[in-house]
Amino acid sequence: MAQFIAFEDGITVNGQTILSVVNALAKAKAKDIAIDVLAENNLVNIEDKKWYKQIDWLNTFKSISEEMGETILFFIGKSIIDSAEFPPEIDNLEKGLASIDIAYHMNHQKGGKQMFNPENGEKLNGIGFYKVTEVQDNQIKMVCENPYPCDFDRGIITSMSRKFEPLAEVKLDPSTKGRKEGKKSSTYLITWSYSFSK
Repeated sequence: MAQFIAFEDGITVNGQTILSVVNALAKAKAKDIAIDVLAENNLVNIEDKKWYKQIDWLNTFKSISEEMGETILFFIGKSIIDSAEFPPEIDNLEKGLASIDIAYHMNHQKGGKQMFNPENGEKLNGIGFYKVTEVQDNQIKMVCENPYPCDFDRGIITSMSRKFEPLAEVKLDPSTKGRKEGKKSSTYLITWSYSFSK
């Protein structure tokens, strides 16, 4: 199964990202469970400006999935975007979805170096990506190739989509297999029947 398996050794994730998941679980009245699961996976006394092993973080997601189910993974992904702030230039759905990949790389390091350089837009390889691959009038296709759980990604994409299109629906593309079936990527279809965009 491609979920929960790091693409490369030595990748780290920042504490702020981990704490955002703890906060999401606190909203679900499950903060104590979150702290316990983190501790079981070597993540204790998390500080927002420190960096932690991605493999421990992925193992935490696996434990949450096994102990609490897929619905909570969707809720966590949705909560992260719900509480995030975005710069004014992110003013439509396509830009919003593209910004997920930038944030994803900014919150990971490889060899002690942040995986997104805001000065030149360069991204380091090693964690995969979130990529818009097709845009139509009322549908966007997005491919997620990363080691995080599908339901978590679906939550992130759903929350981002509804910032711009409140009636947006996000589903796995039924014509392809995804990470739950052991593939390296999952493809999502974002659709809406009425546009709220400018």
